[in-house]
Formats: sequence, structure tokens, C-alpha cells
Amino acid sequence: MESLRRWFLLYPEGMEGTPPVVTGRFAPSPTGAMHLGNARTALLAWLHSRAAGGRHLLRFEDLDTGRVRPWAYDVTRRDLEWLGLDWDEEHLQSERLELYAHALSRLDTYPCTCTRREVTEAIAASAGAPHGDEPVYPGTCRDRPAHLDRSAARRWRVPAVTVCAHDTLRGWTLCQVLPAEVGDIVLRRNDGVYAYHLAVVVDDAAMGVTDVIRGEDLWPATPRQVALQDALGLPPVRYGHVPLLHDVAGQRLAKRGGAPSVREWREGGTSAGTVLALLARSLGWDVPDDVSAAELLPAWQAWSLHELDLDRPQT
Repeated sequence: MESLRRWFLLYPEGMEGTPPVVTGRFAPSPTGAMHLGNARTALLAWLHSRAAGGRHLLRFEDLDTGRVRPWAYDVTRRDLEWLGLDWDEEHLQSERLELYAHALSRLDTYPCTCTRREVTEAIAASAGAPHGDEPVYPGTCRDRPAHLDRSAARRWRVPAVTVCAHDTLRGWTLCQVLPAEVGDIVLRRNDGVYAYHLAVVVDDAAMGVTDVIRGEDLWPATPRQVALQDALGLPPVRYGHVPLLHDVAGQRLAKRGGAPSVREWREGGTSAGTVLALLARSLGWDVPDDVSAAELLPAWQAWSLHELDLDRPQT
């Protein structure tokens, strides 16, 4: 696939070992309006890309069409522009299904016709379950015939290896034994929707993404994405996970929880600089009451160096 070969254009012959241009991305799901937690992650991803003099992409992760709100694309663009967060390219995952199908065909997968209830019961009955922080599929459909009267998902038969992920921002390392701690993961649902983990690793490679700054809630899933990169022969990505923004009750901000949207702030007359200052101060940054995104670049550089120094394990 031509777009999958795009990464290698960053490594022309005779330049082996030359680092590629730093390319970052913000990848929202257009399922509603952005809240302040989304905006803070968008800001930090943008600061990382621009501080390195790199490219920055906007990618709408809109594969789950049943949850997509058509108006959310434009609202998200308006919110980002209002905050001064520009981007060099824009992509929609819903226009890239052929790439995911090609990647899926290269992996060792099998049909799974288990219902959610059957999977839950199988997990509960499996010896020693759960093995980690999340339930692990015990391979119920791995070696048995599929139900021909049911729609089948496609599960990846994960290799029996331990995979480690590294966080270059926080200095963290997380290793997982794939069969015991992850299990055979769904890469395409029984309704035909491709899974997040497959889509993001394919897209990051095809778009030349080198650095991913995202919320720390995705950190536990990073080893399986590294494993998919390895299995598909895709280049590694540098990951950095940032703290989530919480409300006064200590709960993570979420669209479904009714968190105030950036659009409400924008349309309510608050200045973008005030919102940016609020986001920066939530990280402990000492900034003026009104600030631009570009003016936060030095604060990002100081904070990211501090985070790395603070969280890196002593060796």
C-alpha cells in the first residue's frame, strides 16, 4: 500500500540512522464536543510537536459510526483553531478501511462467534482469572469451529512473548506477557468495525507519526500496540502519557459525564488565553492569566524535562 510506504520516505538511501522529522498527532473521536480534558491533551500534543520543530496532524478516529456525531468534526476544528492549535494535515479513519483490511490479512487471526455473555462466563471459569488489571479472553474460540449462524469477530492469535513498552516522557516501562495478561484481542468486531488498536498502529506508521502524546489512561494498552507494530513490521513510536484532568470530586472528565465543553467556553465569551492559562495551571505551570499556545512552549519544555527526571526509575 502506497501510504504504508510513506514512512520510509523519511529514510532515503544513504541516510540510515538519520532521525525522521518529529511528527505528532491529536486524534479525537467525533462523538461529541471536546471538554477541557480533551483540550489539555490536545494542547500538550501540539506543544510537543511544535517544540521539536515538527509536523502536527489531526486525525478523527471515527470508525464506530454509530457513536459519531456529524457536527462534532466542525466543532472540534473550531475549538482547536480558537485555542491556537493548528495542524499540518487532517485525516479521517473512516476513509482508510482498506488499509486496516490489508493489515488484518497479514496477521494470524481466527473467527470468534462468542457472545459477550459467553466470553464473560468463560473468563470467570478460567483458571486463575483474571491475570491482570483487566479480564483476559481465555481463547474459547481459538480451537473450535465458529457458529455459522452468527456474525464473527476476528481475534488476533497473540504470540507467546513478553512485550515491553516505554514512555519517553515519564520514564516508565511496562512489560506484559501477551497470552496471560492481554489474550487474543479483537481486531475487527462482528459488525465489521476495525478495532482501535489495529487502526492506530497502521495510521501512525502510514502517516509517519514518530511521537504520540496522549492520556495516561491508554498506557496499559501500549504493549499490545507495540506488539502489533512488531507483528506488522512497522516502525516503533515514541510514547508519552500525560495526566488526566479531573473534576472537583476527583473523577476523570468525560463527555458522557456531562463535562463542560470547550464550545461552551468559546461561545460564552471567555477568551482562549484564559482557557489556556487554566489548562496550564492545572499542571502546576506558573503562567499569566491570559496566554497564547506559543507562549506555553517554554513551560512545556521545562515540565516535560521535570516529568522525565521525576518519574524515571533509578538505575
